[in-house]
Amino acid sequence: MSKQSGIIKEHLFYSAALQEELTLLIYLPENFSPLYKYSLLIAQDGQDYFRLGRVGRQVEALMKNEEIDNLIVVGIPYHDVDDRRKKYHPSGAKCQAYIRFLTHELVPYLDQEFSTYQVGYGRALIGDSLGATVSLMTGLAYPNTFGKLILQSPYVNDVVIQAVKEFKASSRPTIYHQIGKKETEVKTTHGEIEDFLTPNRELKAVISEKGFSYTYEEFDGDHTWKYWQPALTPILRQMFE
Repeated sequence: MSKQSGIIKEHLFYSAALQEELTLLIYLPENFSPLYKYSLLIAQDGQDYFRLGRVGRQVEALMKNEEIDNLIVVGIPYHDVDDRRKKYHPSGAKCQAYIRFLTHELVPYLDQEFSTYQVGYGRALIGDSLGATVSLMTGLAYPNTFGKLILQSPYVNDVVIQAVKEFKASSRPTIYHQIGKKETEVKTTHGEIEDFLTPNRELKAVISEKGFSYTYEEFDGDHTWKYWQPALTPILRQMFE
């Protein structure tokens, strides 16, 4: 692909695991050069992170101020809410295939295409809600591949809690986990009303017992980009300093 920097470039990528062609959104910083090494930030809900989260602008500002390491952002959009649930929900029909795509197809491609660190600490997964859930499940399954996990208001159920409890790998990802204090009545894409705050507090307890490098934050807000977007700059500063 052409390595034009400072803007978001679309790149078509065929996934054998998912049996479909995906559109990757790749942001190279304005001063991108193949002479430098770069960390990777791979965003579920990729379109949302660029449009609503303005992640590209925030990364650019942090890099220009030399507050974070060199960083490439790769966003993976979903087709619709049904496609998103199939890929991101722990019980989704395509969840395991999506995790294989991230680990065994996307990472090797990015390591080949760009001058990356090619180690776990140089790769981060980020997502909001179900996007955070699949980021966590992927990081738990492949901690040597993904060394940093950013979880913004993840959906948490018994499957997620059990996955953390059963985690035994010696390599432990660094985790930043946040949830809103007002996320007690979240309307899901299936039209159900769910309490996100209580299970996230349970997730905090089980993660804390595992000895991860872990930051947990409760913000005074609800399950919307109004709160996730401004949180990105301080989170990125901490995770990529």
